[in-house]
Amino acid sequence: MSTQLTQIKTDLTSITLDVLEAAHLQAGDLFVLGCSTSEVVGGQIGQSSSQETGAVIIETLLAILKPRQIQLAVQGCEHINRSLVVEKTVAQQRQFEIVSVVPAMHAGGACSVAAFDQFEQPVEVEHIVAQAGIDIGDTAIGMHVKFVQVPVRPTLQTLGAAHVTALRSRPKYVGGPRAIYDTDQMV
Repeated sequence: MSTQLTQIKTDLTSITLDVLEAAHLQAGDLFVLGCSTSEVVGGQIGQSSSQETGAVIIETLLAILKPRQIQLAVQGCEHINRSLVVEKTVAQQRQFEIVSVVPAMHAGGACSVAAFDQFEQPVEVEHIVAQAGIDIGDTAIGMHVKFVQVPVRPTLQTLGAAHVTALRSRPKYVGGPRAIYDTDQMV
């Protein structure tokens, strides 16, 4: 593995652990990834996709999330309407509608292609509701994170050359001035 890919793996591990610590995810929760490998390698989104980078990113996330029994969903680009790769069992358990598309390098992106290769039974779904996620390269994952979304600021805010943001969710505050909130339950 090249020095650049080793650094991406190291940095992504740090970023992911920061997000997991802030989000307090549990087994069975859903974690969304939006990623432009073009941005990671220093190009413009959609112009310099890197299969090798996508494969390392998915491999790294699966190595962190699988032992915690947190499910990964990988968002594709706008050319497939930001549909997501998930395991078939996740789609079935959560009653996500499976759609007919197979991601490609320039219609889905390198991370979607890598997820399709590395997942056990990959399928594409149109919409999900994740508890948290990472956005690498400003790909706009907010539509797939449960309301109310809260920004997470990982210690590292870049991966390669890409800007990194993250989101977690919390339950809505409802009620009025007399309402009492158990913030320990709302991490």
